[in-house]
Amino acid sequence: MDLRKLKTLIDLVSESNISELEITEADGKVRIVKSDGNPVVAAMPMVQAQPMVAAPAPAAAAPAAAAPVAAAPAVETGHAVKSPMVGTFYRASSPNAKPFAELGQQVKEGEPICIIEAMKIMNEIEADKSGTVTKILVENGQPVEFGQPLFIIE
Repeated sequence: MDLRKLKTLIDLVSESNISELEITEADGKVRIVKSDGNPVVAAMPMVQAQPMVAAPAPAAAAPAAAAPVAAAPAVETGHAVKSPMVGTFYRASSPNAKPFAELGQQVKEGEPICIIEAMKIMNEIEADKSGTVTKILVENGQPVEFGQPLFIIE
């Protein structure tokens, strides 16, 4: 999508009463969500779903019996703070700045805990629950997906 067109859409959303706008074009999908009067943009590349093909595995049945126990992901306890958009995760506002949230730190609901950069726009992500940060699930500078867990707060 053309950057001028995107800027125009952001201006229209910020000046109107609508709170969310989603546009799908051949080259991608853009979602603009207005929160606290400031629009937040998430661009999502179009991905074609690949059909799943089941492969016969009768010979591998015996070793696979123990695999589900070992391969099962650990169930996270506590509240997961999830990414509201696609972008790049940063723990601090600049490379030399102190991180917004550390392990074991008490955070309050509404307090910034990280930044996600999406289309050259830095979006502060706030804690949606008060508590103690028990896990940081993403490395600094790592790309994140919409809905991906970032922190665990208990």
